[in-house]
Amino acid sequence: MNDESIINLGYCYQYGIEIEKDEIKAFRLYKEAAEKGNTGAMNNLGYCYQNGVGTKKDEIKAFELYKKAAEKGQIDSLYNLGKCYYYGIGTEKDEIKTFKLCKEAAKKGHIYAIQNLGYCYQNGVGTKKNIVKAFELYKEAAEKGHIYATRNLGDCYQNGIGTKKDEIKAFELYKTAAENEAAEMGHIYAIRNLGDCYENGIGTEKNAIKAFELYNDAAKKGIIESKYQLGECYYYGIGTKKDEQKDGNKAFKLYKETTEMGIVMSIYRLGECYYYGIGNKKDKTKAFILYKAAADKGVIESVYQLGECYYYGIGTEKDEIKAFKLYKQIAGKGYINAINDLGYCYHHGIGIEKDELKAFELYKKASENGHITSKNNLAECYQYGIGTEKDEIKAFKLYEEYENKL
Repeated sequence: MNDESIINLGYCYQYGIEIEKDEIKAFRLYKEAAEKGNTGAMNNLGYCYQNGVGTKKDEIKAFELYKKAAEKGQIDSLYNLGKCYYYGIGTEKDEIKTFKLCKEAAKKGHIYAIQNLGYCYQNGVGTKKNIVKAFELYKEAAEKGHIYATRNLGDCYQNGIGTKKDEIKAFELYKTAAENEAAEMGHIYAIRNLGDCYENGIGTEKNAIKAFELYNDAAKKGIIESKYQLGECYYYGIGTKKDEQKDGNKAFKLYKETTEMGIVMSIYRLGECYYYGIGNKKDKTKAFILYKAAADKGVIESVYQLGECYYYGIGTEKDEIKAFKLYKQIAGKGYINAINDLGYCYHHGIGIEKDELKAFELYKKASENGHITSKNNLAECYQYGIGTEKDEIKAFKLYEEYENKL
């Protein structure tokens, strides 16, 4: 047999095509052709060493084989060598080399390299960020049938990355990618994105049931973010009938699982579960610990809840100064509940000296942004002349607005 026939036979053994699967035979056949200098076989042998196919894993050998074949211009090895440098497989990480190899393979028409080159430009991997180039490369790869690129192109249209926003195009691209079951991760992530579209009405009408089904599908296929979103569906009854106990248990389990997997919002949600006793017994101390962990990672809702814990002494000792600082931190970011509560702190001298003018200004800001309780607080300011001149007409109107909103 010639080299190509040996490689093809190895491929058949590797994947069980028209023959019983036998990875050891596949490995031996690739090795035989590689030893004769066939660069395609070197690439396939590198893959075997990288992934433990028919042999023990050996990432250094994998790297060496990819490098040897890439130096001779073998297109798949150029791509795989770039991945080695990106992930540090058998070598040290080197994003500049990743970019160069990706670019070289893309020029030769390697569809995966075209997609990954787009990723490099979008995220500044080994080169300066260039979202227009990223968009163009995703488009090129998508037009050639690359499903992950199709999904990424949808993301570009949804968020206006390198092109004008077009939510209808985004939806259509996610749908195309989601329906391609042969495309592995690109397909699975698109299922999640399609769920987002149906939940939030992005490029299509809202459909909570479809959103739930898609999140459930993506979660079963291992997408961590979808497990979190599925937890949200059970927590709020999105696309599923809410059964407080059963769905609370499901939400709690999903938040717990995704917290352990590093989803930051899940830490906050798990804190909520312990705080309110959803899917588990109430535990205010655990809630406080989780709020603090999520707040330290920048979850704005958790910063607010942590402030509440310090203000009321929930799961920790009462500390009005810490509460004030936390409210101030996120009030500056426009978090409406914190704006009102910061006003309350200035109004009553909680954690800070009294400042009725600041209290009035903060109540007014929160009220103008639709915060209900702040309307009552602002009405009180106008009624009694707190931080402003008395104005009983304004006070009456605000009290009326407040009552109508309850």
